Amino acid sequence: MGSSIGRMFRVTTYGESHGEALGCVIENCPAGMPLTEADIQGDLDRRRPGQSRITTPRDEADRAKILSGTFEGKTIGAPIAIAVFNENAREKDYSDIKEVFRPSHADYTYHARYQHRAWRGGGRSSARATIGIVAAGAIAKKILREKAGVEIVAYVSQIKDLAFKADVDLGNISALREKIEANPVRVPDAELAEKMVRLIQDTRQAGDSLGGIVECVALGVPAGWGDPVFDRLDALIARSMLAIPATKGIEIGSGFSSVTMTGSEHNDIFEMQNGKVATKTNRSGGIQGGISNGMPVAFRVAFKPTATIGHEQPSVNEKGESVMLRVKGRHDPCVLPRAVPIVEAMLALVLVDQFMIAQTAQYDRL
Repeated sequence: MGSSIGRMFRVTTYGESHGEALGCVIENCPAGMPLTEADIQGDLDRRRPGQSRITTPRDEADRAKILSGTFEGKTIGAPIAIAVFNENAREKDYSDIKEVFRPSHADYTYHARYQHRAWRGGGRSSARATIGIVAAGAIAKKILREKAGVEIVAYVSQIKDLAFKADVDLGNISALREKIEANPVRVPDAELAEKMVRLIQDTRQAGDSLGGIVECVALGVPAGWGDPVFDRLDALIARSMLAIPATKGIEIGSGFSSVTMTGSEHNDIFEMQNGKVATKTNRSGGIQGGISNGMPVAFRVAFKPTATIGHEQPSVNEKGESVMLRVKGRHDPCVLPRAVPIVEAMLALVLVDQFMIAQTAQYDRL
């Protein structure tokens, strides 16, 4: 099972939705970096269930515990193991449907591949398994911020047909983050947030769910990160984002809108800005030829509506029998608000790995 990401800064995640614990093991994190659970907990709190009236009511503290790889508050160069123990799992919510394939879940495909699966919650395919990604991503963000001057920020830009269309101020990341975190949806528009909250609540009341889009930007990424051909920076970002449960697509830069343009309309014209090569526009999303060009790395990730809904639905079970299914349990009516820190973390893991690899690209840097 492909549970690892990264070539130098390598992260392996473990755990299932209703198992004993979830977490990650990080290899090749440099020694000497100050690191405690407090550096990790902030992003886990942003991802945790039960944080607002529009998320799943499952009540988990999601407290991180560093098991290895640090001593006296600093990393020692050894693998860093991080665990988050489940405290509020409810197996009984799934025991009645353990042999039934839930529509648009991974039940059938995991059964087809393994013939024996963890049927409690989503098991390994659950979004709860992203705990390890967010924990490792918090460490990656710390390295990027302190050693490369890179800042990453993501936000919800659309839920169903409610869309945030204004430009965000990337000149003041702290103020932008405050605006995003000021509402439970994590959209940088208070008025639109109220509409989104009402839509999510009404949809939950109707026993249904919603999807949407998360936009993400990385500032300060220098020119030169990314390895052609199969480790292009854009390819690595796309691969990592599509590894997040419920994602259905990604657009980098102009994305699919580029098909309506001519080359003269789409080309990013080079110019000098403060003594550095830059582009007047950023339709490339900060990446050209699979390598960063020094402009902000910008992309959008589409998330489908949560597959678990309150409606009764027809399905089949492991015996091939037709059945009617009504799912119990505690679920998000819309995954977007809690997906924001997951998207940030995934990007951080890709970028910190490329940051470390880039140091070996030129002889003079060795």
